[in-house]
Amino acid sequence: MKRLSYFILSLTILVFWSSCRKDFEFSASTGSLEFSKDTVYLDTVFTNIGSSTYNLKVYNNSNDDIIIPSIKLSEGYNSYYRMTIDGTTGLEGGSNQAIGKVFENIEMLAKDSMYIFIETTIDIQDLAASQTQFLYTDAIEFDSGDNLQKVELVTLVKDANFIYPQRFLNSEGEYITETLTFDVDGDGMEDETTIEGRFLDDSELTFTNEKSYVIYGYAAVADGKTLTVESGARVHFHANSGLLITDGASLKVNGVPSLDQELMEGEVIFEGDRLEPAFADIPGQWQTIWLFNNSVDNVINHATIKNGTIGVLSDGNQDDPTKFTLTNSQIYNSSNFGILGRGTSIYGENVVVNNSGQSSFAGTYGGSYNFVHTTFANYWNNSFRQFPSVLLNNFIIDEDNTVFTNPLDEANFTNCIVYGNDNPELILDRDPADDFNFKFTNSLIKFDNSNNNFTGDLYDFNNSLLYENVIFNQDPGFLDPNNNKLKIPNGSPVDNFGIVFGNLSTDILNTTRSVTPDLGAYESVEFEDN
Repeated sequence: MKRLSYFILSLTILVFWSSCRKDFEFSASTGSLEFSKDTVYLDTVFTNIGSSTYNLKVYNNSNDDIIIPSIKLSEGYNSYYRMTIDGTTGLEGGSNQAIGKVFENIEMLAKDSMYIFIETTIDIQDLAASQTQFLYTDAIEFDSGDNLQKVELVTLVKDANFIYPQRFLNSEGEYITETLTFDVDGDGMEDETTIEGRFLDDSELTFTNEKSYVIYGYAAVADGKTLTVESGARVHFHANSGLLITDGASLKVNGVPSLDQELMEGEVIFEGDRLEPAFADIPGQWQTIWLFNNSVDNVINHATIKNGTIGVLSDGNQDDPTKFTLTNSQIYNSSNFGILGRGTSIYGENVVVNNSGQSSFAGTYGGSYNFVHTTFANYWNNSFRQFPSVLLNNFIIDEDNTVFTNPLDEANFTNCIVYGNDNPELILDRDPADDFNFKFTNSLIKFDNSNNNFTGDLYDFNNSLLYENVIFNQDPGFLDPNNNKLKIPNGSPVDNFGIVFGNLSTDILNTTRSVTPDLGAYESVEFEDN
């Protein structure tokens, strides 16, 4: 009896609710949709490289459930844009059976909203064969006739020189990518590697500033060849890509001072190939500039290297003082190391390195290093950082846990800053089986040893043979180090603390240094009040 009563009660409620409910009745839209924006700007893209996904939110603020007869791109099936609405890609059509262009009878409930996701891939050659960039526009049309509403779409497309390895079918019918073959171990014989990439042709050995370069895989320079990068050139790397300067090859990056520090028109810039603002400072978008063992006379001047895994990796030839010269350059947002030397020789002046997932500079497995007026900062905040701004050692440990040593012939730091958001920002890791020679002269180091965690002769800061006129733990007052602005203010502890060294009369911005120069890459300036 009780069960029957429950059944009758439930049936009564269902009938009552059904009699009071109004079935969903969709009426035609009246052109009163509202949008989160009237123009969707899809940020700059390279030709034939897909954009990020952008969104437009559409609102039905009326009290009626409506049906939108059509949502389509103005260029229809010929548009270079594509859309996704409510998880669907619309109708197929056009000569290439394009989708994501035309949608019909889209329903929207009263007081509801929906997202439209928009992407694009554009071949600039289809737009203007003689231009290096082109503004491509279209629009999303909602309904038609008197109810027509539009949201504009705008994308800047840039042409580029694309460098990529070949893909081909193997005997098993699988696509594989071309890999590099060169002398890896220095025995005079070519070795096959798993490094995807190809060697640059002679016609590709000069990078100009006429169009950007986009590199897929490693672009390699062969024995006896030199890659010259002219001032104002822009070099972009796809994921897992980089430059490889092999045995007997050279790299010459010939940037010049820029008149406009925003445009950086004279600078050579190395970065990833994602041009959207959201990717402007994302580390690890590409691999590295790799100066391989026995590459020769490598020079980088007035360059910005950013958002790689390792900014520059230099291997071997520690007895060659011309192995690698780095001047007037900045390296930012490296997911591992800004500069990594492995038993090599590096000379640097007017250099800034910041925001590295490990060390801004690591001189490992010995070597020969000389830095003048260099700012080694590290304000990495994307994850835990286990290494300091500057790391020096004279050994490596292989996968079998075998230790190999190599002398640190010299590591001289003059008029330098070693600072960051951790402590200490200098680690000296010596294997007593080999030489370990270094000296800091007129420099600033962040190293608070109040807990006496570091002992021994390497950290005898009273030894003038190792630390001459060095100041510790005084904040240099960088302008905005988290955003790679490493200028120093007048009155900084490093202001007028340097010594005249060689012929280095200007700073990284080509500003004349004072008679008593400042430490680091920048001469001090008066900061503007916020």
